[in-house]
Amino acid sequence: MTSSTAVKPEQQGSLLGTLIVIPWANEPAPDSGDAVTPFLLVCSRGDGRDGPEAGAEALRAELEKAGLTVGSGGTDLTRVGRSPITLLVEAGQAALNMPFLQVQCPVSPQWQQAAQESGQAHLICTVRPFPEAVQGEPVSAEELRAFVSDERMVPTSARCLLPVRRVRT
Repeated sequence: MTSSTAVKPEQQGSLLGTLIVIPWANEPAPDSGDAVTPFLLVCSRGDGRDGPEAGAEALRAELEKAGLTVGSGGTDLTRVGRSPITLLVEAGQAALNMPFLQVQCPVSPQWQQAAQESGQAHLICTVRPFPEAVQGEPVSAEELRAFVSDERMVPTSARCLLPVRRVRT
């Protein structure tokens, strides 16, 4: 089970509706030697004041303003000196900052370790609503798998590889 974190529409001041952030990590086969990969999913519940279609278009516009393109190949922000999108991972929390979204969500120890060891995490922002995701409630692995593996995911998503930052002491 993965818990979701939400930013309510009144915090956004826009048509986006409630934005949900869901962290998860892949589970490689035990003998594969493959590394665990951390992911963050950002999506709307589709509950914006003018409906899901208007919310999807508003989210698409915000993603494009942030330099991400919906429906294209992923962007590698680990090779960019400065980006308007940042990710800080520390103390069991992932703090994601985008021009239109600032959210902190809890991550599992496995997720945090994978993010810190690799120095990167995969961000998927989809304009396709995920109304089944409810603020603060767990999302089952089956629900998440069905949503992210649906054939409509790629053409409705912006994907990027983010560098992981840590607090410097």
